[in-house]
Amino acid sequence: MHDDIAQVLFTEQEIANRVREMGGAITRDYADVARGEGIVLVSVLRGAAIFMADLARQIELPVEMDYMAVSSYGNGAKSSGVVRILKDLSSQIEGRHVLVAEDILDSGLTLNYLLKNLSSRKPASLEVATLLRKQTPAQADINCRYVGFECPDEFIVGYGLDYAERYRNLPYIGVLKPEIY
Repeated sequence: MHDDIAQVLFTEQEIANRVREMGGAITRDYADVARGEGIVLVSVLRGAAIFMADLARQIELPVEMDYMAVSSYGNGAKSSGVVRILKDLSSQIEGRHVLVAEDILDSGLTLNYLLKNLSSRKPASLEVATLLRKQTPAQADINCRYVGFECPDEFIVGYGLDYAERYRNLPYIGVLKPEIY
């Protein structure tokens, strides 16, 4: 698998350090409002699961973890923003502080849909923590309160990000060689 990587963008240590910093910021920001009941961390399966697990361990407040699975329809390479929910939340989020843990903000179309869907459930607050924000020209206007890294518009894998369900288990994030895809 490592031979399929053209360039490592973020090392395992850089990711660990940044996730720790993000967890510290979330702990400080939510210390007063979420101490009793905590935060509901939501990730979209499967890509963000690794990031959310690591992020949850860095937040020093009560944390409930929940997951959604979605299917986005498009031309296969790009999302159209037309989303079908395959697995919904198990938790009720009305009146709760919800933080969506996203692996990568690319077009933002699917995340935009999910934020509208979650907002309609009347949470006390709804924010986004994304590990990666791609520098793409036509990205949906989404306010991410917490951003791990800005990254180039490349085909990247590792640390949960995949190509054909491979490479998720790489401990770093790298650019996949074009001949692979």
